[in-house]
Amino acid sequence: MQENFDFIQGLLTRWDGPMSFRLILQPIMAIIFAVRDGRRDAREGIPPYFWALFTNPGQRAEMLRSGWKGIGKVFIMAVAIDLIFQYLAVDQIRLVAALATGVVLAILPYLLLRGIVMRIFRRKNAEKIAPSGAGETT
Repeated sequence: MQENFDFIQGLLTRWDGPMSFRLILQPIMAIIFAVRDGRRDAREGIPPYFWALFTNPGQRAEMLRSGWKGIGKVFIMAVAIDLIFQYLAVDQIRLVAALATGVVLAILPYLLLRGIVMRIFRRKNAEKIAPSGAGETT
């Protein structure tokens, strides 16, 4: 339990240390990839990503490949940059903490936003397709 607290406290205290720019840059990169992939999902009629991972076991492997393709590089960079940060700031390397940081800074924003973005673009496309007078009676 103490190790979890240390990780959270360490992540929060990194805002004013060296390389703090990554705490903003990496989620922004994840958001960019989530928007790109969410728009593609809307165009292709793919179900919401995060929800479908749990409810669509037949397509889970393909969806995980698609998600990793979208966010894998950002995750790897998040882990690598955190390892460099640990070496420079703490003079100690903790791989598990770096992996957890990568999940928090890259994968979570991607997972949370990809489905939301898909729904937004799907709704926008539906509004464009629907006739302006649909449902009105004269």
